[in-house]
Amino acid sequence: MRHGKKINHLGRKKAHRMSMLANMACSLIEHKRINTTVAKAKALKQFVEPLVTKSKVDTTHNRRLVFAKLRQKDFVAELFRDVAPKVGDRPGGYTRIIKLGNRLGDNADMAMIELVDYNEIYNLTKPEKKKSTRRAGKKKAEETGADAKAAPEAKAAPKAETKPSETKEDKKDDSKEA
Repeated sequence: MRHGKKINHLGRKKAHRMSMLANMACSLIEHKRINTTVAKAKALKQFVEPLVTKSKVDTTHNRRLVFAKLRQKDFVAELFRDVAPKVGDRPGGYTRIIKLGNRLGDNADMAMIELVDYNEIYNLTKPEKKKSTRRAGKKKAEETGADAKAAPEAKAAPKAETKPSETKEDKKDDSKEA
């Protein structure tokens, strides 16, 4: 029985496994996508996603926690500087695993793991929000050149006097007289 055995050991001792995942995570941060086996991709996803979550809040403590896992300060800086602002509004699910088929040499299942926000192909489907304009803005845009000079003169001209409208009381008085 495999009760409580959550992680895949990948056929390695702990030190070797942690070094391999740290190196793969640094490669993922640098290149934004890497090709590996499906088992390693799934293990890398569990390794990287908490680090990206920590990088969303840039504090000294979070930088030290991430550095303890990655062990390369250049990639820690790139994670906090470049990757974190891009995924800041995403609540999770920072990586995507795409299965590629089998490797020719040993028939191992291959996969590509990538950072979701860096894939231009999938992100093109989201249309940019078109900024709505007000109709009042069009009126101001039309008043340019000669129209703008004529407009103040037209506004200054007095309006013809109109007959005041009758109120309800006036109508009642007229009906009583008749």
